[in-house]
Amino acid sequence: MTSSASPRSGLTVALGRAARVAARLRGGGSGGTAFPGLVMEKADPGFLARALGQLPMGVVVVTGTNGKTTTTKMVVQLLAEQGLRVVTNRTGSNFVRGVLASLLHDVDAVGRLRADVAVLELDEAHAVRFVQLVKPRACLLLNVMRDQLDRFGEIDYTASLLRKVALATTGAVVTNADDPRLGAPAFTEGLAAPVSAFGASPGLRSLFLSDDELRAGAADATAARHVSPRVVLESLSGQDATVLVDGAAHEVRFAIPGIHNQLNACAALAVALEALGDRADAALPGLLSSLGRVRAAFGRGEVLNLDGREVQLSLVKNPAGFRMGLLTAATAPGPESVMVAVNDEYADGRDMSWLWDVDFSGLRQAGVAVVTGTRAWDMALRLRYDEVDVGAVEPDLGRALDALREDSRRTGRPMRVFTTYTAMLALRSRLGELTEVEEVMK
Repeated sequence: MTSSASPRSGLTVALGRAARVAARLRGGGSGGTAFPGLVMEKADPGFLARALGQLPMGVVVVTGTNGKTTTTKMVVQLLAEQGLRVVTNRTGSNFVRGVLASLLHDVDAVGRLRADVAVLELDEAHAVRFVQLVKPRACLLLNVMRDQLDRFGEIDYTASLLRKVALATTGAVVTNADDPRLGAPAFTEGLAAPVSAFGASPGLRSLFLSDDELRAGAADATAARHVSPRVVLESLSGQDATVLVDGAAHEVRFAIPGIHNQLNACAALAVALEALGDRADAALPGLLSSLGRVRAAFGRGEVLNLDGREVQLSLVKNPAGFRMGLLTAATAPGPESVMVAVNDEYADGRDMSWLWDVDFSGLRQAGVAVVTGTRAWDMALRLRYDEVDVGAVEPDLGRALDALREDSRRTGRPMRVFTTYTAMLALRSRLGELTEVEEVMK
């Protein structure tokens, strides 16, 4: 453990805080943008390592294609409810500069970081850069799916990025036992840190298809595991689940909606156990209790109240994520007023061809009330090919939200919005003017 209480660290903190004030004055909202982190990164490349090097339990990195933000939030909650002081990039900015900007909230004027452990969500590519600066004590590798093809190309390249993270990890690598790339011998062999895993039971595997299985249209999943999972999502019945930990069965009633989030919760539990080390067995009852209380991160299954009815936001950014959102919607007790919002900004990925790999036939019965976003007409065409009726095509997000509310008022149905990332941020901003929405700095 090193000390960052140095004149240089103090100067860097002052510079970052000045940049945060400047961002606010320029209209950066609460100043939670990554701009202060960019300033700190350029001025003092060693600050990140000095600050995080103070943590007695080190750094836990969470990365992968789907589920990073929600799973990171879960890991933070599990460890915090064990009495640990946890720092995290709660703003969801998952580049190195975003981590630096988040640390401004946790360090004092001379750069001291009073915490036990950091749990950090990192973009797959930026995680590689992060581990060149800071070696994680533990990493959680969630999955590898087609996503932002304009950035990453094919998924074998994404897997190679995650292997670099695993190679840099010193204490424990926690991986997805059911991912054919992350659980393969070629991925796990030669790692310095011991490998642990999470996964779904054989009876649930058809719900959690890998990218290869999804593309092949596999009805079930039978690939052999090369890593035996420590935590297994054994069975599901609505919000009730059986979770195996080291072979022992435990009953959990989840508060969080969505079967994908329940698997993410098992991933969070797996890495929390590794982070706690020798304390894990004694902590398990408390961790399981916390697991039942974890909730989704903003926009990832978030449920709001609007006009006296529920509106659920489901982030979608690739075929697997959209499939899981549609499966969750299929479990709703009755018909919903549905909106699909698709943007193609840089943070969404410019290449929207993946929409043609999603099966939208489950939306045929109730139809879609409105499609919106910069790719609204493309989305409407895609739905037409799957014989899904669309009530309105409105590229303007604000007017589309008004149309959705009107459909909900007319039918009395709750609302569900499938949305890409930048559309979700804009919709949450508009919803914040209409109802109570958790404030999240961007």
